[in-house]
Amino acid sequence: MITSSEIRKKYVEFFVSKGHIEIPSASLIPENDPTVLFTTAGMHSLVPYLLGEPHPSGNRLTGVQKCIRTGDIDDVGDNRHLTFFEMLGNWSLGDYFKKEAIAWSWEFLTDEKWLGLDPKRIRVTVFAGDADAPQDGEAIKIWSEQFARSGIEAKINERIFPYGKKDNWWGPAGQTGPCGPDTEIYYDIAGYDDPKRHLGDGLREGDCQPSCSCGRYVEIWNNVFMQYGKTADGRFEPLKQRNVDTGMGLERIAMVMQGAKTVFETDLFSPIIEKIEEFSGKSYGNDFPRSSLPNNHTQRAMRIISDHIRAATFIMGDQRGVMPSNVEQGYVVRRLIRRAVQYGKKIGISGGFLGGLAETVIESYSSQYPELEVNSSRILNGLKAEEEKFAQTLERGLKEIGRKYGLYEFLKVEGEISGRDAFYYYESFGFPMEMTEEVTGRKVNREEWDAEMRRHQETSRAGADRKFGSGLADHSERVIRLHTATHLLHQALRQVLGNHVEQKGSNITAERLRFDFSHPEKMTEEQKKRVEDLVNGQIQAGLPVSFRMMDVDEARASGAIGLFADKYAELGNQVKVYTIGRSDDDYFSREICSGPHVKNTAEIGSFRLKKEEASSSGVRRIKAEIG
Repeated sequence: MITSSEIRKKYVEFFVSKGHIEIPSASLIPENDPTVLFTTAGMHSLVPYLLGEPHPSGNRLTGVQKCIRTGDIDDVGDNRHLTFFEMLGNWSLGDYFKKEAIAWSWEFLTDEKWLGLDPKRIRVTVFAGDADAPQDGEAIKIWSEQFARSGIEAKINERIFPYGKKDNWWGPAGQTGPCGPDTEIYYDIAGYDDPKRHLGDGLREGDCQPSCSCGRYVEIWNNVFMQYGKTADGRFEPLKQRNVDTGMGLERIAMVMQGAKTVFETDLFSPIIEKIEEFSGKSYGNDFPRSSLPNNHTQRAMRIISDHIRAATFIMGDQRGVMPSNVEQGYVVRRLIRRAVQYGKKIGISGGFLGGLAETVIESYSSQYPELEVNSSRILNGLKAEEEKFAQTLERGLKEIGRKYGLYEFLKVEGEISGRDAFYYYESFGFPMEMTEEVTGRKVNREEWDAEMRRHQETSRAGADRKFGSGLADHSERVIRLHTATHLLHQALRQVLGNHVEQKGSNITAERLRFDFSHPEKMTEEQKKRVEDLVNGQIQAGLPVSFRMMDVDEARASGAIGLFADKYAELGNQVKVYTIGRSDDDYFSREICSGPHVKNTAEIGSFRLKKEEASSSGVRRIKAEIG
């Protein structure tokens, strides 16, 4: 059986043989990007280069990117949805296009030298066309040629399925910017050649195709062809630089290659699930149904726990790691941890157990992601503290439920618990609906609960859409001014507080900048005033802003600050160094960064420090605005 490590290695080797340069995984926590909470795809850190900026490693890139997608948390437990996953990717920055991308996908998947999958079990989808752009006839033709090489007639709606924008169109990331059709590759995990047979809840006849959610077809790869640019007035115009952005989920291809029914039966999860079995005294079970759903509650609980502890470990152990909190990325970590604890209780695990599972994750993945071992103490201490805090929260929640439903007993009011109340306990105290029913001895109104859950999910998704809405492609003038101001702020803080100050994160919107930095105590009013005056002094001086590409050693020797080994590792040995000053010897700030920036500090206008507060242990946060 091929292991997941071997799949990673083969993928990179294949594309290196096609002239690609391997780039390391970027951080899970995007920097200077208010549009998303986490890195969601391999292309995330490559946006400037997809827009035309030269990449130091050239125009053919490949690598393995760690990713987090929070929209799938409630779907975790089926055969394929995950919170954390690894994306195998290859990119063409204005170089090759559809012909090569599709042919190489086919070669890697079907050639015995590489993965050697059965071509008869492959299906593909393409863009069907609409009023904005025509059907992707070029992709259809190329795919037909690939199938024909294996002696397969690729009929439309049997092998090649045209779908609309919802399924086969990418972007733009914002209101305007690069976008285009994509072609997705699916594998028939059931192994039937009859397109009218599918899984469902056992075998039955039906019109099954890649769009069917029964679980028979698993999407394993997506090739995005960025060939259009969406304009402000809604038109789609051909791009001068056409790019290819592809991604193949490691967990899904491992499932296919290892003959597993779900991603949770692969070697990526089996060590974690074995540890959960040990802690719970229960068996995951091997009687897998011919369905995408788990065959019992224990199995589903173990899938959720293993996914959530893996995701939380990677977020906390990232080179820009985030700890549990009540805001943004920290809230996601907290939700993952507490949800894992809840499902642990359901299968009989008592006491703190997440640390033991995290140790298994660290041991399994640290050879590929050494930052997990480096940050292991932070991960384990953070999990222990959060489990203890959650235990206290649950105790308060029990008292609240007892207080309210004790009144019901006193008044001898019978009937269901309202879905709104049950959801309040879930949202406020982390009580799953089943726990509320168990504590009160009453049933929850399921219709009301479902309505509250739908409202919550729609609000969450709308919020995510709004965060993504401004788009990586649409760097407004004001955001660029604010971004440059963070460089001035960073250096000013180092001058006033000391060189122990390091950037721990930033978030920029059109209204303000938020900057997190290492510092053990609250700043005094005098310190804040000195920082503000220093920044404004550099703005009024009208200093030029320029950049140079350097290798890491040269950048370090030049005096540039930045997280050399981690944050900019995706650039290979080359980094972009921005200098704010009049010359190499006469400058205020020098920092590695991928941009964008103003050309002169005078463009910033003015700087005002609005608030300084604690962010987490040993980390302070500044909120500021420009005029």
